[in-house]
Amino acid sequence: MTVDAPARNATGGRPPTRRRRGIRQTRGYRVFQVVNAAVLTGVVVLTLYPFVNIVARSLSEEAHIIAGEVSLVPRGFNLDTYRLVMSDSLFWTNYRNTVVYTVVATLISIVLTTCYAYVLSKKQLKGRTALVGIAVFTMFFSGGLIPNYVLVTSLGMKNSVWAIAVPNAINVFNLLVMKAFFESLPVELEEAAAVDGLNTYGTLLRIVLPLSKAIVATMVLFYAVAFWNSWFAAFLYLDRQELWPVTVYLRNLIAGATGAENVGAVAAADEVQAEATLKAVTIVLTTLPILLVYPFVQRFFVSGVMLGAVKG
Repeated sequence: MTVDAPARNATGGRPPTRRRRGIRQTRGYRVFQVVNAAVLTGVVVLTLYPFVNIVARSLSEEAHIIAGEVSLVPRGFNLDTYRLVMSDSLFWTNYRNTVVYTVVATLISIVLTTCYAYVLSKKQLKGRTALVGIAVFTMFFSGGLIPNYVLVTSLGMKNSVWAIAVPNAINVFNLLVMKAFFESLPVELEEAAAVDGLNTYGTLLRIVLPLSKAIVATMVLFYAVAFWNSWFAAFLYLDRQELWPVTVYLRNLIAGATGAENVGAVAAADEVQAEATLKAVTIVLTTLPILLVYPFVQRFFVSGVMLGAVKG
């Protein structure tokens, strides 16, 4: 019995062989992997080291900090400064204010930015170029500090959450990113929605926004971090201590405003220990909530920015 030769294809040649999937592991590619891993590891170390050092300093005793002995591990572990700051009722009042200001301001900003970006994404809109130009103009020029203060005061927004939320409601960079994302959505989806009887608002709420979860989550993160860390607007427009966000409270601690009229708990405790670790404690307490929230929205971050920055 003879063995037939391999079957030939229609062109007379041998059947195509199955190619190995994946990138060929050449020497150059292996070198690239090693270098890439080394560079990324270095970036991670450079990024994490300052924060780990701050946490270690916040948990260390004054003498070890002054001697420069604190690096990544606390020396003379203590929580005196944490107790000092957190024992003050004003601290928790200001912390609550920060949460309220951040939530309200972020909600206002995301609504206004989404509506404005959706309008600008429509090429058939008359005056679209002018509206984009007005938005971009504000990136380079502003009215100035004194006119802004006079405007906010004359509108009756001083000593209220509106002084924090309204003047900085729309970030132009975020606006342009969302605009680019909306432009990348297929026009056919909105045309089909119009055929089904949806008006502009229905199309935005029921078609566009469900497809824009990644970019919306990214913008929420951008705005929330900005409002959480903001202190100058509150320092400028809020006169009463009970209205301060926690960033102003901590700023006054760092600046040395530790009198009884500002921070009762600090004034009544050992200020030597507070001065040695106060800055580190304030940084930890201010950034901790953002660090806890970020992992839950991180998966939207890269995809949202890329979808909004690259059209197509």
